[in-house]
Amino acid sequence: MPDFSFLLLHVADPAASATFYTTLLGIPIIDQRPGFSMLPLRDGVMLGLWDRDTVEPPSSGQSGASEVAFAVADAAAVEATYDAWQRRGVTILQTPTEMSFGPTFVAIDPDGHRIRVFAPATA
Repeated sequence: MPDFSFLLLHVADPAASATFYTTLLGIPIIDQRPGFSMLPLRDGVMLGLWDRDTVEPPSSGQSGASEVAFAVADAAAVEATYDAWQRRGVTILQTPTEMSFGPTFVAIDPDGHRIRVFAPATA
């Protein structure tokens, strides 16, 4: 099986999206060129931000139809992340909520991509 190495989001402005994610997640922008920016997530997986007007073949998807999810340690970390992101002015779609898989909240990036933060439920 090939190695998972990239999560690509089609965005209106890769440089602006890269600034959003570097500020939000505290990760560096490691590549930036016209139409594309890249940030490291973890274990060799990169977040690629590609100008949706230059994607080949052309993209037919829409923002908000899927989610990027980040796990945190526990409910307190969900709340702390929510509070920090809210102070930064990040748009929140769902405030901290207890769901069947654990506590969670959902924010969106400038292009409307959903970002879910959750703490896995303990058995």
